[in-house]
Amino acid sequence: MSAPEPTPPPDGPAQQATPVEAVTPVEPVTRENPSPTTGSAEPGAPAQSGGPAGGGGPAEPGVPAEGGGPGGLGGLGRLVLAAGAAVVLAGAVVVYLLITRAGGPPPPPGPGPDGGARPGAGGASLRVLSNGVLSAVPLQRPDGPRTLTAQRCDRAYAAAGTIGCLRPVDPLGGTRLAVLDRDLRERRSIPLTGFPNRLRVSASGRMVAWTLFVDGHSYAASGYSTRAGILDTRTGALAGSLEEFALTVDGRPYRAADVNVWGVTFAGDDNRFYATMSTGGHRYLVEGDFTARTLRTVADRVECPSLSPDGTRIAFKAAVGGDPARGWRLSVMDVATGEVLALAETRSVDDQAAWLDDRTLAYGLQRSDGVNDVWAVPADGTGRPRLLVPGANSPSVEAPPGGP
Repeated sequence: MSAPEPTPPPDGPAQQATPVEAVTPVEPVTRENPSPTTGSAEPGAPAQSGGPAGGGGPAEPGVPAEGGGPGGLGGLGRLVLAAGAAVVLAGAVVVYLLITRAGGPPPPPGPGPDGGARPGAGGASLRVLSNGVLSAVPLQRPDGPRTLTAQRCDRAYAAAGTIGCLRPVDPLGGTRLAVLDRDLRERRSIPLTGFPNRLRVSASGRMVAWTLFVDGHSYAASGYSTRAGILDTRTGALAGSLEEFALTVDGRPYRAADVNVWGVTFAGDDNRFYATMSTGGHRYLVEGDFTARTLRTVADRVECPSLSPDGTRIAFKAAVGGDPARGWRLSVMDVATGEVLALAETRSVDDQAAWLDDRTLAYGLQRSDGVNDVWAVPADGTGRPRLLVPGANSPSVEAPPGGP
């Protein structure tokens, strides 16, 4: 899995996207204190009091020198003001760099809703998290302008105008699912307990599924515990734990205390879904029925599935040699035949890949310094990986309003 991103605080409703703006240093401006008698002195010009600017000579009777009276601003005052302005400017630069550090140099500014254009207008967007900030880049130009919003998430996913956001964890280990609309207005909020790990929205935008770590933090270790749930945003129906669904393993009813379910991906009918289920040290691909509240095993050793847009293939991470401790190889399984194809990405991918289209997968990889990048690779085993969005994770494709 990808390491949790930094966790900034949640925002209020109806937040609007705002473009990244570069910080442009400005010269500190000091204003002389005008006097009814003397007025303001130009920098470097003699003061009207008869001495150098700043009150170097004697003042007129009854009129304080420009640098010496209660309302005046002398050389020391100007130095203090300039130093204060420099401190404020330095602070702004530090904050800006903290926000954009994950992506290296700041991306070019992009238009946001308050500028008359929402991300995706005129073309599909790639939604990502940039150091925990919900962002968007043009799908056809992922190295182009990156639009940042005020929304903070540990995991995010968008489809058909619905955005799922797992909010940053509070000190007591609590998070919440926020369901946002295309304009970033919060439509639903569900309190949850655990650490955000996986998130998916169905292609129609109706269904939202999440996975949290309750105990542990890695699928490569033993002793972890997960909790996965699904929300129907249209009816409000909620399944708080998929472990409560009736489970069938190899055609037989099955119950065990060590069952864990994670990594949901939805079929096109908004009822069926696939997920990973583990029990007794074994990991299965299960097919679920949300209405019937059932799960059944359909394949072995398929983790973090992601169903292709045409419904014919499942991308997943395959444990190398069947041992998660050795890492995972990004692979694709044919749903009809069960045939598995290893992809050209040979680095260990601990993520739930997202389909950019029927031919390409996107996924997050973590650098040695802890920063995440989004990569892409062909889904047919050809080609080679390419860097898609630096300093980002949680990729998903969002079509423009009225788009497919």
